[in-house]
Amino acid sequence: MGDGSPPEPSRASSHPSPAVAASAEAEAIEVLGAEDGLPMAAEDNDRVGRNQSSASPTCCPKAKLPNHQPLTEQPLLSRIQCDTSRGQKHTRKHWKALFDQMSNKRSNSFRQAILQGNRRLCSKALLEETGLSLSQRLIRHVAYETLPREIDRKWYYDSYTCCPPPWFMIAITIVEVAFFLYNGVVLDRFVLQVTHPLYLKNSLLYHPQLRAQAWRYLTYIFMHAGIEHLGLNVVLQLVVGVPLEMVHGAARIGFVYIAGVLAGSLAVSIADMTAPVVGSSGGVYALVSAHLANIVMNWSGMKCQFKLLRVAVALICMSFEFGRAVWLRFYPSAYPPCPHPSFVAHLGGVAVGITLGVVILRNYEQRLQDQSLWWIFSSMYVVFVLFAIFWNIFAYSLLDLKLPPPP
Repeated sequence: MGDGSPPEPSRASSHPSPAVAASAEAEAIEVLGAEDGLPMAAEDNDRVGRNQSSASPTCCPKAKLPNHQPLTEQPLLSRIQCDTSRGQKHTRKHWKALFDQMSNKRSNSFRQAILQGNRRLCSKALLEETGLSLSQRLIRHVAYETLPREIDRKWYYDSYTCCPPPWFMIAITIVEVAFFLYNGVVLDRFVLQVTHPLYLKNSLLYHPQLRAQAWRYLTYIFMHAGIEHLGLNVVLQLVVGVPLEMVHGAARIGFVYIAGVLAGSLAVSIADMTAPVVGSSGGVYALVSAHLANIVMNWSGMKCQFKLLRVAVALICMSFEFGRAVWLRFYPSAYPPCPHPSFVAHLGGVAVGITLGVVILRNYEQRLQDQSLWWIFSSMYVVFVLFAIFWNIFAYSLLDLKLPPPP
């Protein structure tokens, strides 16, 4: 100093200046953001900008942190890692929700059984299990009669508790038999009751002159032409309908049955406009045709015994009953102004069975609202019902038909 030599430059401080630290922090954030694929948080960006604005950018050049020097902003890294984990969780939830929405979802209980591996679903077949009680063998038999997949059969076998029992088909059958016995006592006739002159005076059957009484489009199922008509319908709806209700529930089977009954009477009002309708053949044929179509469509998966013989016997019984109805329709009436009941209701039931019925029986324990075929066939059925209503209102007067007198 005293000898006039220029002053010796001072050594750089071991701590960087505030501007250098701010610049290094900004670069570190940019590098971390680029590696993780995440944008810089807004609050961090603002804070770094404020630090940079506190010093002139031209006075101090940018300085890079040495490779061995750790970053000083540990809370910032923690926030970035938390944001990354939250983003990954959000992505997983998003794809899971999308998968559940697009997939063919089953009920929550069924998905839980699949996840938990209930009853070792990949183990031996249900038929190979031994030591079962009578009720367990009956449930297993019903499962193999109605369900085409082993995983569905095992789930049904595990979850079925017979609570509630198949009450719908049993209740319908009891009411039909009760009305038949009552009419047999009143008319003093149990064979071909429909040939009795007082038969059509009943307020339950469908009559073309009384088609404005809307309840007749459904209540006609409690009237039968005779004991041969009632017997075949009762056997079919108990042998086929009860097992189907045990598997699919009263709501689904009841819907198919009632839809077939309504379609049967409306089909008669369109195609055979002068004839009355009696019997539950519309609902019975809807169930039987849906069951047979489900067996044929899933032939390889159905493991019921003698399935070919069963299908043949069911078709023979249906053909016999349909042939009896056709013969009765053209048989000379005991009271010529009014013909015998129509057979067209059988065809209406078959049409419902192979459309709505097949969709309901095929999608065991699944949400029908997610099925495209369900919406297509439901729309077709609604259009048919609306068309039949307008037909009954306008067509009879426009065609100037000669209808039989009211009973």
